[in-house]
Amino acid sequence: MTTAAIMLCALLLDAVVGWPNALFKAIGHPVSWLGRLIRRFDKTLNRPDWHPATKKLMGVITALFLIGGCFYLGQFIQGAIGEGILGFALSVLIVWPLLAVNSMYTHVEDIAIPLEQNHLSEARAAVSLIVGRNPESLDNAGIGRAAIESLAENTSDGIVAPVFWGVIFGIPGIMAYKAINTLDSMIGYKTAKYLDFGWASARIDDVVNFIPARLTGWLYAFTSAKPKAALAVISFDAKKHRSPNAGWPEGAMAGALGVRLSGPRDYETGPTSDAWVNENGRDVVPADVTASLGLFKRAMYGLAAVLILLTLF
Repeated sequence: MTTAAIMLCALLLDAVVGWPNALFKAIGHPVSWLGRLIRRFDKTLNRPDWHPATKKLMGVITALFLIGGCFYLGQFIQGAIGEGILGFALSVLIVWPLLAVNSMYTHVEDIAIPLEQNHLSEARAAVSLIVGRNPESLDNAGIGRAAIESLAENTSDGIVAPVFWGVIFGIPGIMAYKAINTLDSMIGYKTAKYLDFGWASARIDDVVNFIPARLTGWLYAFTSAKPKAALAVISFDAKKHRSPNAGWPEGAMAGALGVRLSGPRDYETGPTSDAWVNENGRDVVPADVTASLGLFKRAMYGLAAVLILLTLF
């Protein structure tokens, strides 16, 4: 009950305030602190001349050390701040920057506005901040598709999953999850550099996101105007996605909006031939990105309602 209340208040605080730029300039952000630490491990333990088995072992050590370290740091913090009103308030402040409601909405809105105004160069610049694909190869539909996919997948990674693990384990749970997710976003790639060193981080991320991704898909489906269509796309197409988890929130979003997502794309490393999610849907138009933000809002209201029920009952 207490952890659900903490997550609820932190969710509301982040939705309203976000992480202020002045605060970011002054002290950075917990994820950026962790990112600097990961880069040090990467530079020290991911040597290109080492045997693949050695690099895989070093990657396992890196993941376990950082995840375990964040979990035990969270335990220490949770024990140190204690209970009562002050402890509750401090817990909310600690959890607050580990959620991404405000920043996620803002990033996608920054794409939606120039896209609807047909300012493609601005839209490409904005979308390049949140996806890894080559922005110059994206047309209107490609930019919109990238924005909606990022919003859907990151709703799970940046909000539902940290809330889920925070409700179960409190501050240690959400801190450990953010370590896992940051590791995956930085080294969990199937490139020559990270195929072995990032193997453990990517696999752990897949495991801890298994339940949250499915919860996110259901959350989007049941807060949409077309829940049957969203659930149908999840049922048929979620398993086609290259990720074992991302197909659930993306499938729900695709079904709810009536568009097709995923599919072939162009990265700096070359093109891919990924399967479509909701292949018979129409191509994304600029208005769909705005509509996806409306669905995102409703999903967040739904998540808040779930946390209220957990807190009360």
